[in-house]
Amino acid sequence: MRDGTSAPAIQETPTRRFPATRHYRGVLRFPVFRQLLRFTGVGVICTAASLGLYALLRPWLGAQLANAVALVLTSLLNTALNRRLTFKIAGGQRRTRDHLNGLVVIAVALVITGSSLGVLHWFNPDATVGDELVATTLSGFLATAVRFSMLRHWIFRRARHR
Repeated sequence: MRDGTSAPAIQETPTRRFPATRHYRGVLRFPVFRQLLRFTGVGVICTAASLGLYALLRPWLGAQLANAVALVLTSLLNTALNRRLTFKIAGGQRRTRDHLNGLVVIAVALVITGSSLGVLHWFNPDATVGDELVATTLSGFLATAVRFSMLRHWIFRRARHR
């Protein structure tokens, strides 16, 4: 400056470091709740696709086969979406193994929903497609709970805390 002294050095404020992971509040701080929310979103999409396929295929294939085809066709989509969105697994490592294990989970879901159709037709042999959709939707809730548990604790256990 004019009097021969130098200007005071500009002091830099330290940059704030953010943690690598977000901090959530309430129940969202538990990974299982975040995974359940994402799993629900994936489930809504895949259930709508499965029910639409079922309703489309039912007149030509019958109830059991239409249910099986709809579940198998949507299972690959479901496993891929849950792998990426619900459990945050990216990349191709173990993808084939995850999908093969996902087929086992779908087989369990198929047994649950197929059994509900069998019980429905045992009690009401003249059940309508609407009745069948209600039966598969309600039994689908149980199948969904079993599916989430199997995905979280068996197939994607390496990502349970994401």
